Amino acid sequence: MTEEQIAVKLEGHEHEIGSLKHRMKDQEEQTKTIQELVISVKELALNMKTMMEEQKDQGARLEQLEQEPAKRWKDSTKAIFNAFLGALGTAVAGGLIYLLTMIQ
Repeated sequence: MTEEQIAVKLEGHEHEIGSLKHRMKDQEEQTKTIQELVISVKELALNMKTMMEEQKDQGARLEQLEQEPAKRWKDSTKAIFNAFLGALGTAVAGGLIYLLTMIQ
């Protein structure tokens, strides 16, 4: 092999090395971009998990608030019913007392 052939081969190798260095630099940039994307996706997933937990808590609070009027209505109707029964009982007792006093 002559010096000229060696020089040509060395130049070819240098060109290939330069090309490989350039491709490696591109690959490193792509890897960095992918790593940043993975970190962003992980943060997004964590934020969504937190948001879902908060929505569950808000759902429970909302359900409790929605049931409050029904509970009040139930309590009110119970109080009215009890008042009616009390008034009826009082009227019956009063009537019996009146009848007993009239008989004597």
